[in-house]
Amino acid sequence: MSNSARLNSRLVAAALGALAVGFSFTGSAAAAPVQLFPFILSPPPQVAPQAQPSDDDGTVVEMPARLKRQVVNYATREAPGTVIIDTPNTYLYYVLGGGQAIRYGIGVGREGFTWSGVQTITRKAEWPDWTPPAQMIARQPYLPRYMAGGPGNPLGARAMYLGGTIYRIHGTNAPHTIGTHVSSGCLRLTNEDVTDLYSRVNVGTKVIVLPMDRRADNTMDKRT
Repeated sequence: MSNSARLNSRLVAAALGALAVGFSFTGSAAAAPVQLFPFILSPPPQVAPQAQPSDDDGTVVEMPARLKRQVVNYATREAPGTVIIDTPNTYLYYVLGGGQAIRYGIGVGREGFTWSGVQTITRKAEWPDWTPPAQMIARQPYLPRYMAGGPGNPLGARAMYLGGTIYRIHGTNAPHTIGTHVSSGCLRLTNEDVTDLYSRVNVGTKVIVLPMDRRADNTMDKRT
């Protein structure tokens, strides 16, 4: 064998020996597979958990179980598609029929600002602009006269306007207020919930707002 052939053989042997050491799992070489082939031990991609509602300052809000969107047993004579506001219990029901409804947790009017009656949805808007009514500005003159729609807008992701009133069913960037009596008469849901409701209702949908002294019969409202 020529000197050149011998040199090539030695180089090949040395390369194979180095590769064998690289794949050894003993001693200091145990980390070599990760260095040479990092994809071998890479963990599988993780599915991101469902986002929790958060206030506009980024604070995550853990909703009480009773206020989370859920299908419940709900006996009513109202037609499927009707929206019923249970003001004292801070629930909104979307009637499914067959003795069932989707129940959403909501925020309602504070003391002195609740109302009741029957209205219809006359307009729907995505990421609506907000123009506070004159009555609200008179009480809170520091409010802006106009605010463009977007994540920082108090009306949230969706709004459904009720008849010719100043009231709306809308989203909120303050989900910690769900389940409380806090508004000037509007009915608020989390942005996720109002988006879900928005997809189910149409202009012309009947909305029944129950007064504060009338509570839903608990025997007719049980989680399935």
